Amino acid sequence: MTRLSAVIITKNEEANIERCLRSVSWVDEIILVDSDSGDATVEIARSLGAKIFRPEWRGFGPTKQFAVEQAAGDWVLSIDADEEVSFTLKNEIMQLLEADPPCVGYMLPRKTQFLGRWILHSGWYPDYVLRLFKRSAGHFTPALVHEKVEVDGIVGKLHNSLLHYSYPTLEDFTRRQDQYSTLGALEMFDAGKSFRSSQLLFKPVLSFVRKFVFQKGWRDGWEGFLIAGLTANGTLLKYAKLRLLYMKAGKIKRP
Repeated sequence: MTRLSAVIITKNEEANIERCLRSVSWVDEIILVDSDSGDATVEIARSLGAKIFRPEWRGFGPTKQFAVEQAAGDWVLSIDADEEVSFTLKNEIMQLLEADPPCVGYMLPRKTQFLGRWILHSGWYPDYVLRLFKRSAGHFTPALVHEKVEVDGIVGKLHNSLLHYSYPTLEDFTRRQDQYSTLGALEMFDAGKSFRSSQLLFKPVLSFVRKFVFQKGWRDGWEGFLIAGLTANGTLLKYAKLRLLYMKAGKIKRP
């Protein structure tokens, strides 16, 4: 019989974790790796039967891989605390694993909510993410941010949505944007990617045009406009922080 483990990482997710865990209550085990939550996240998770681990934070990729390594299931379903497995997706996964899956990994179409509105354009939907995979054939990359699953074998796609309640407020969006832009700049710096002053101007502009025009963000109304503008701001922050890293390293000087 095929066993399925759900793996989740958390930090201060008391507002989301119950919805998330109840949506995967049908799996064989839930592995939750927490990083110094100061709220009721761990208590809620423990009351709902999750197995709790609390190692030192090492970045998104390494922490998610640690969670996978604690799992005992033949297959792993990785979800974030602000996500929910829809009823139709649950049934699709169960039917898949009851048979002999022809692939070692599956992409799930993710639908994201922004300021209370489901975003169906802006490059956000369908946002396919590889989250269901055979444990012996897959692993998370060690990236500090924007980590992903890599598998050795054929990857398929499922049809039903993973629901993402990611950005209930603008403050939440900008807080995450600040965090991700810092990590993104560090990754670029560590990889030796060059910095040019022109990037501060052209990269944000191109980011806005891509989101709002080419990815049809205009069809998402004012929320689509905000997503395009805020994404451009995040791009600006990332390159501004990359510039500061090179300045601190003495590789570029102030004009």
